Amino acid sequence: MREMLLKKIVVGDYETNCYVLGCEATKEGLVIDPGGNADAVLHAIEDMNLKIGMIVNTHGHADHIGANQDIKSATGAELLIHERDSSMLQDPVMNLSALIADAVISPPADRFLKEGEMVKIGNILLNVVHTPGHTEGGISLVGSGIVFSGDTLFAGSVGRTDFPGGCFELLVHSIRTKLICLPATTTVFPGHGPNTTVGDERKHNPFL
Repeated sequence: MREMLLKKIVVGDYETNCYVLGCEATKEGLVIDPGGNADAVLHAIEDMNLKIGMIVNTHGHADHIGANQDIKSATGAELLIHERDSSMLQDPVMNLSALIADAVISPPADRFLKEGEMVKIGNILLNVVHTPGHTEGGISLVGSGIVFSGDTLFAGSVGRTDFPGGCFELLVHSIRTKLICLPATTTVFPGHGPNTTVGDERKHNPFL
C-alpha cells in the first residue's frame, strides 16, 4: 500500500508490537495497541509528522492498553475497542495487570468497534473483523494486503486461551474463517513477534 506509513515499536515487558499507521497524503494517523513506552510511541508519531485521530486496542489486556492514557492525553485521539472488551480498560483484574504488574487503568472507550465497520485513516481503509478466542472482544484490522491480528494469530503460533474469556476452539474458528481465508500474500502484523504472511501460516502453523 503505497500511501501507507507504518512504524512498529516494541513496547513493555511483554514486547508488545505497537503500530503507528498513517496516510502519506493526508498525514492522518492512528495508533494500534500502545501497551507501554509512551515516549517512544510519541517520538515515532512526531518523526512521521502525523496527526493521530484514533487509538485502537485489538483487545483489552494490559500489555496492549498500558499507554492509552498518555497517548490520548498527548494527541486528543479517540479511543476505540470492541464492546465485549471495553470493561477491561478500567478493571485491573480483568485486564490482568493486577496479577502481573502495576495496575493499569485506561480511559474508557470513546466508542465501540464492531464487525464490518470501516476505520478510515486519510485514504486508507481498514475493515474491523471480530476475532474472538484470545478474548471475547478481540478484533483484527484488515486492509489491502495487510492484517493487524492482535493476539489472535502469530508467526507459527496463536494467542493464549487460558485467560478469562479465552476459548481455543473459538480462536481457531476465528482464524480459519476470518484470517487464513485472506489472500496468501497478505502480510500479518501480529501483537507480538515477527511479521508473517497468511500463506506461510496456512502451510506451517502447527495450530491450524
